Amino acid sequence: MAPLFMHSFLTDLLGFQHIEVTGCEIKDHEIYINVTSTLEDVLCRNCGEKTKSKGYAEAREIRHLPMNGKECYLIIKARRGICEKCDDHPTTNQRLDWYDYKSRYTKAYLKHLLLSLVNSTLEDVATKENISADTLERALQNMVSEKVDWARFKTLDLIGIDEISVKKGYKNYRTIITNKSSQKVHILAVLKGREKATVKGFFKSIPPKLKGTIQGVCCDMYDGYINAALEELKGVPIIIDRFHVAKLYRKCLVKLRQSELSRLRKILASKTYKSLKTAIAILRRNTEVVTKEERKELELLFNHSPKLRTGYRICRSITSIYNSKFGCKRAFRSFKEWQDKVAQSDLLCFDGFVQTLTRYQEHISNYFKGRHTSGFVEGFNNKIKTMKRRCYGIYNEKSLFRRLFLDTEGYDVFLSR
Repeated sequence: MAPLFMHSFLTDLLGFQHIEVTGCEIKDHEIYINVTSTLEDVLCRNCGEKTKSKGYAEAREIRHLPMNGKECYLIIKARRGICEKCDDHPTTNQRLDWYDYKSRYTKAYLKHLLLSLVNSTLEDVATKENISADTLERALQNMVSEKVDWARFKTLDLIGIDEISVKKGYKNYRTIITNKSSQKVHILAVLKGREKATVKGFFKSIPPKLKGTIQGVCCDMYDGYINAALEELKGVPIIIDRFHVAKLYRKCLVKLRQSELSRLRKILASKTYKSLKTAIAILRRNTEVVTKEERKELELLFNHSPKLRTGYRICRSITSIYNSKFGCKRAFRSFKEWQDKVAQSDLLCFDGFVQTLTRYQEHISNYFKGRHTSGFVEGFNNKIKTMKRRCYGIYNEKSLFRRLFLDTEGYDVFLSR
C-alpha cells in the first residue's frame, strides 16, 4: 500500500472530481489504482431523486491513460442505491462524469485513442495500445459523427466540390464537399456517387443562415455540380477553376504541336529538325513564361511553322487575361475578343475549347470577382489519396467522412490544450 501522501499525489494527478485514491499496485507492465467516490448521494436512474444506500456494486476495472509506458487501470466500486419513490424500486449504481456507465475506458483514454489515430491506422494504434481494432472502430463511431455539425461554423465562405474514385478504373465515385474559411479547409460531406440530386440534397441541408455566408462555389465543368448549386444556392456565383480551363486550352496547343512536328519531321532535313530540339523541349514544358534566349529558340521553330506561332500566341493571350487585373465584366469582354481572334485565324484546334468557353463563360468569368480557385479542393484530394494508401482503401462514405474529419480536425477537437 502506498503512503497517504502518495495517494493524495495520485488523486491530484488523475485530475477527476469527486474521487480519491485509496491504493495502487504495479504488476509487470500494468498499474492498478484503487479509487473511491467522495459523493454520498446516488440519484435514481428513472426519476433522478436521491436513493437509499444499498452498499456497493462489484469492483470494475476501467482503463485510463498510460503512465510511464505502462497500461493503467482504475478499480472502482460504485455506490448503489434503491429508490423508494418509484413503483418498481429500481437499484441504481452511482454515475461519475469521467467514464460512461457501461464503458471499460475513461473518457480521457478514449480521447487519447482518437488522438493516436490521427494520420495513423486502426491496426497500428491497436497494436501500440494493446486493444482490438474493433474496439477502436467503435470508439471512432461513437465519438465522431458521420455528418457535419453545422453548429461548429459561423460562416462558410467558399464551397469546393470535386469527386474521387474509391477504386481503380474511375468507378465508384464519392463526391467530396469542403469549405475554406479563415485560411482553413474543413470537410463538409462525403456523398455516394456524383449525381445532381445527391449534391442538391446536401445543399438543402445547409441551415439558411449559413447559406447566406457562402461567397462562391468552386468546381470543375461537371454539369451535375453546377446545376445543383444554381438551383439550390440561388445568387451564389459558380466559379470554374482557372487551372481546369488552362488545361483545356493548353491541350489544344499540344495537339497542334504534335501535328506540326509530325509534318516538319517529314519535310525538313534531319540535321535541320535536330537543330529545333531545344525549341521543341521548351514548347513541351507547356508554359507561357519564357526567357529572351528561349524566345529566340522558339522563333527558329516558328519560322518553319507559322501555325504553331499563331497557336502559341493565342494560348499566351488567354493566359494574359487571367494574369491581368481585370474585373468580371472586363474579363467577359476580353474572352469575347479572344474568341473573335480565334475565329479570324485559320486554326481549327481551338474550336472545341471555344464551344466550352461559350457555354460556361459566365462561370469562368466569376473567377475575376475574387480570384478564387479550386486549389484548396485539389490539396484536400491529395490528403484523401494519402489516407487511402495508408489505410488500404476506405470505401464506405460514412467511414471516409469520419477518418477525414479526424485527420483534419482531430487535434482541434480532442487535444486538451
